[in-house]
Amino acid sequence: MNANLRSEPLPFRVWGKDYIDPEAISQMNRAMQLPISVAGVLMPDAHVGYGLPIGGVLATEGAVIPYAVGVDIACRMRLSVFAVSPNILGQQVGKFKNALTEQTLFGAGKQWQGNKRAEHAVLDDPAWQQTRFLSTLKATAYGQLGTSGSGNHFVEWGALTVEKEDSELGLKAGEYLALLSHSGSRGVGFQVAERFTKLANDLNPNLDSSIRHLAWLPLDHQLGYEYWLSMELAGRFAAANHEVIHQRIAKAAGVKPVAVVENHHNFAWKEKILTSPDSTEPEREVIIHRKGATPAGDGVLGIIPGSMGDAGFVVRGKGSAAALNSASHGAGRLMSRQNALGSITRTDRDRYLKERGVTLIGGDLDESPQAYKNIEAVMAAQADLVDIVGRFMPRIVRMDGKVK
Repeated sequence: MNANLRSEPLPFRVWGKDYIDPEAISQMNRAMQLPISVAGVLMPDAHVGYGLPIGGVLATEGAVIPYAVGVDIACRMRLSVFAVSPNILGQQVGKFKNALTEQTLFGAGKQWQGNKRAEHAVLDDPAWQQTRFLSTLKATAYGQLGTSGSGNHFVEWGALTVEKEDSELGLKAGEYLALLSHSGSRGVGFQVAERFTKLANDLNPNLDSSIRHLAWLPLDHQLGYEYWLSMELAGRFAAANHEVIHQRIAKAAGVKPVAVVENHHNFAWKEKILTSPDSTEPEREVIIHRKGATPAGDGVLGIIPGSMGDAGFVVRGKGSAAALNSASHGAGRLMSRQNALGSITRTDRDRYLKERGVTLIGGDLDESPQAYKNIEAVMAAQADLVDIVGRFMPRIVRMDGKVK
């Protein structure tokens, strides 16, 4: 298959350009040279990724790019809100810490064993039997249902502040106990991504090495169909994964949610857009890849986290066509993991957390708050994309790593 790259990239909008490193912009330029690309934007949390930058949103026509979705398909957020004062976290700290340590499991490849394995309707999804490949992943799904990955994945208790009554959420103004989680489809999504990226490369043997991670699959090709089927199943599994995590932790803590907000931020959607804001042509259906970007269509609720020591936000999208109905998926990395490990000391990190009243269980220095961009600046840079509904402050954070 001949790539036929454009000699010049299509133009794209950038939000928060002052916070984005040049290489991430270069990566987006390369993505906009693909013959299948239609439109693209960069969010203010953008930083270098594989193929498409993290924080990149890319619209293509008639094709899907596995690596523009990413290896952690349907990495997502879920927030459960409880009609309880968050002060209870300080009053009964042992109970809430134990709920995190006993009801979560973190790390690449980790699986629950025996009676700790969860049951969920997603395990009976007929899509597992649609292809031979998907049928081989069901055992992994069963073992990893209700688990989290490593890196920036977390489950944390915190305080949600709602400034004014929100009828859609059913929440009055005030402070609430809340549980926030971040993880994806685990080994299921990873294996789907690895398999179909290789097959996409086989279909596009002439792609330059600089864009090999942007190899695509036509949706009218059998492999494109199978990837889409697999991606959507991974999305349903990821949603179930979070549901199980929240159910187990809430039950252990003796609380019941009164509201839930959740969203994917590594996924591809079929959506309709105008070719350009001033286009007189009718809307066309495209594939919107959000690789580390939050859906922000008009009225759509989502979650934009900060870091283990900084605020996260419940937001409602404004439906900006110029931004492809998207917003950032977090603060975004300021430092690479290697640079963070080489420059941030444990003393620095722990002092930062102590000043903000945050207890950390697990977690490594590469996830230190100092390794991330300023979430307040990132939110200000996208004020035209989302309205803030609530502000979440972490209090007890569980991440991959040794429990002390």
